[in-house]
Amino acid sequence: MTMLLSQEQELLKDSAVAFLADQAGVAQQRKLRDDKAPLGFDPAVWQQMVEMGWPIAVLPEEYDGLAAGYLGMGGVFEAIGRNLSAQPLLSQAIVAPELLIRAGSKAQQAKWLPLLAQGDARIALALDEKSGKHLAGMSTQARQTSTGWELCGEKYFVLDGVGADAFIVAAASETGAPGLWLVPADAAGVTVQAQAMIDSRNSAKVVFAQVALTAEMALVATPAAQALDAALDRARACLAAEALGLLREVFERTVAYLKERVQFDVVIGSFQALQHRAARLYVELELLESCVLAALEAIDAGKEAEIALHASLAKAKASDLCEKLCNEAVQMHGGIGVTDELELGLFFKRARVLQHTFGDAGFHRNRFAQLKGF
Repeated sequence: MTMLLSQEQELLKDSAVAFLADQAGVAQQRKLRDDKAPLGFDPAVWQQMVEMGWPIAVLPEEYDGLAAGYLGMGGVFEAIGRNLSAQPLLSQAIVAPELLIRAGSKAQQAKWLPLLAQGDARIALALDEKSGKHLAGMSTQARQTSTGWELCGEKYFVLDGVGADAFIVAAASETGAPGLWLVPADAAGVTVQAQAMIDSRNSAKVVFAQVALTAEMALVATPAAQALDAALDRARACLAAEALGLLREVFERTVAYLKERVQFDVVIGSFQALQHRAARLYVELELLESCVLAALEAIDAGKEAEIALHASLAKAKASDLCEKLCNEAVQMHGGIGVTDELELGLFFKRARVLQHTFGDAGFHRNRFAQLKGF
């Protein structure tokens, strides 16, 4: 396990760092929030990302992808975290393609993968319900009727659901086992409602009211839960990489503030208590980086038996630190730490959403223990 980036992956990461700092930084995120941008991102900036090849960066060559690997894509997500860049990359480059490759039919792959690659369509995963606990207690059902099949239920926190062209919907069958369905957004009975999130990103509640299902809509993977977990683990590793970038930026800004804020005629960074708190956070960040790189490397190496373990370890560590480090940063900034004028608050809010997306720390600690046989 080298955890070293290839030359191609380094170029991908470096291009992302330069582009996002210039075109999709924190100032743009604040503007998107203040303008109440309906999609939560700038379509023109997203199109530039498409032209740079990001949606096909990890796509296998057999599907006309670049096959650059997840270590390289992890560098892109780390840069996204540092800049608070709003874009639908996770859903369009990771979740949807991975599910189509693992569970989709040849016809579904032929239709949708090129559209995703070219930025001409968007697919959102409709997974969580009110509990936000993934497949636990799923009430959305695909049931057989006298005339065929129909889909009924509600999905919450659908990432990039507003403006999506289709949804991959996880629904229980009559046997209780989950299945996956690819449902067009304009199908009769589908209603999309934007959800206000504290990070101002694109999130939706989607209602499926007796939506007629056809055989062509079914994703063919059996069991569907296995394909879903494989796609989600790759998304979790990328989310952990985004959290790493965000937390490094918050930490560096906090250390810079400790070096310039004067109290009692000395900079507060000279106080030993604050030095110790900062040192502990630095160690935690280094541990998180190791967890993230291990997860990404396991994906690139095709170590299927280890991917779930490393993905849950990285996501649990990232979720814990999203809370701990951001709380510490706000406290170390004192009174200004809770003001909207300070960009720290935007990082804090994004961290809170990252903390819970695709499973919080408790979910992944429990999953890790189960995978280890406890």
